[in-house]
Amino acid sequence: MQSVQVVEVAPRDGLQNERAILPTGAKLELVTALAATGVRRIEVTSFVNPARVPQLADSEALCARLPRGQVSWIGLVLNERGLDRAIRAGVDEVNVVVVATNRFSERNQGVSTAGAIAAWERMAGRARDAGLRTTVTIAAAFGCPFEGEVDPARVAEFARRCADSGVQELCLADTVGVGAPGQVTDLTARMRDVVGELPLRFHFHNTRNTGFANAYAAVAEGVDVLDASAGGIGGCPFAPKATGNIATDDLVYMLERMGHRTGINLSTLLPTAAFLGEQLGHEVPALLPRAGAFP
Repeated sequence: MQSVQVVEVAPRDGLQNERAILPTGAKLELVTALAATGVRRIEVTSFVNPARVPQLADSEALCARLPRGQVSWIGLVLNERGLDRAIRAGVDEVNVVVVATNRFSERNQGVSTAGAIAAWERMAGRARDAGLRTTVTIAAAFGCPFEGEVDPARVAEFARRCADSGVQELCLADTVGVGAPGQVTDLTARMRDVVGELPLRFHFHNTRNTGFANAYAAVAEGVDVLDASAGGIGGCPFAPKATGNIATDDLVYMLERMGHRTGINLSTLLPTAAFLGEQLGHEVPALLPRAGAFP
């Protein structure tokens, strides 16, 4: 059995696809509650154009009020302007997104995939000089809503280039929830071939009910860092039908029942789903808050 680190993404990927825009105070209450569960890495916001993602327009205001010390706060960035904002805001890590297909990349961040990789290569040194831990997420690594199947060799080549630029962690994202466990096994092997011992992380959505099977497959392959969203909320606003991150609640239950260690206290985490439901005006997708833990 192994320790599996869960990176909590509800404050960023969770909220960005919701109609309701939470006030900064409610977001602070959310991240403080999440930190109290034992989560040690939280993707708290994204430094993107607030006109395109108004749900996260208060990034700097939220970061100015974050409790410091126990949690590593992560900001998602798409370009050098975003990196500038992240550095000023004082986050501990940046997660830079590179999309595996050109059409999705144009929709998501207004540049081709080649342009996004070149932007990362320019940012890499600046982020290190600022003392930030760096992750590159290859989005749509399992399939694209606009171009269909994605060649895993293409994903591997992007991973190699990112590794060559000195990234400290590589994340593969099933952004629209189309992946299956066999792809997880294949991509994990390909990543290890091209990036060696570079830490590997996965980001799954449960859009087509395969997210938890994919998480299981990743852990079976020795991957020990997974993204998840409290309550199972979230999705990409620029990807049609990209609903439902895997729920932190349900993931932690599965991992702990398997004997893995997450460091997250489920009894402390479960009330977060009710809080999110109240704030968002609808029931969240996670199942464990409805059924309760066992025994």
